[in-house]
Amino acid sequence: MNESSVENGIFFAPQGAKPASKKVASLLRAENLTKVFRSGDSDLVVLDQLELNVEEGEMVAIVGESGSGKSTLLQILGALDKPTSGAIYFGREPYAGLSAAAMAAMRNRNFGFVWQSHFLLPEFSARENVEMPLRIRGTEGREAARRAGEWLDRVGLAARSSHRVGELSGGEQQRVALARALAGEPKVLLADEPTGSLDAGTAERTMQLMERLHREHHMTTLLVTHNLGLAQRCDRTLRLENGRAAAVSLSGTL
Repeated sequence: MNESSVENGIFFAPQGAKPASKKVASLLRAENLTKVFRSGDSDLVVLDQLELNVEEGEMVAIVGESGSGKSTLLQILGALDKPTSGAIYFGREPYAGLSAAAMAAMRNRNFGFVWQSHFLLPEFSARENVEMPLRIRGTEGREAARRAGEWLDRVGLAARSSHRVGELSGGEQQRVALARALAGEPKVLLADEPTGSLDAGTAERTMQLMERLHREHHMTTLLVTHNLGLAQRCDRTLRLENGRAAAVSLSGTL
């Protein structure tokens, strides 16, 4: 008989079993999620038994003070980091127990990432930057080039696809990063302050683009932002405070 177990504080669900929680409709779920960093002789608790449910198709904003754990939460949900304890599920599938290779495959299949610093490769063109992750995943060259071109067109940069990163404006660079994140057709877009380094007008245009792509491609989006105006346009907003996530209403705050 399969039984669940706990190893190093991480919950392992028995193979083929349903999660213990009854909240099974979530696309992405965290239960009792805790992340502790060792700081000198003391422990820094960044996330403290955090609970999170994200439904398929939602656009969810995550706000909070600097150092509240927003980026850490995104990295853990996106399988870039591991929690100290707690359980994370993508649909009904737990992260716990996955090998490094299986975790990487799950991450590449399901998640796209956009950061405040776009991390584009300056020696390559916009098209090559979008194409490269596809090639790394094994997509054939001509197919990778076709998909890169399609996504650059969708973000309005078809005419700039051959330009190197240094020849693009900050807003254009972030659109290339967005195309790169979405070219693999992930189920979830994780965006960490994607407009934080942009001026107000460019940030607004970037957010409009993200909203349009979110709707058109039926994505699920988690957006970390300090901009309450952007957060207000999402389906709902969660505030991280003292390691926990709580729903907040931003109506009337602007």
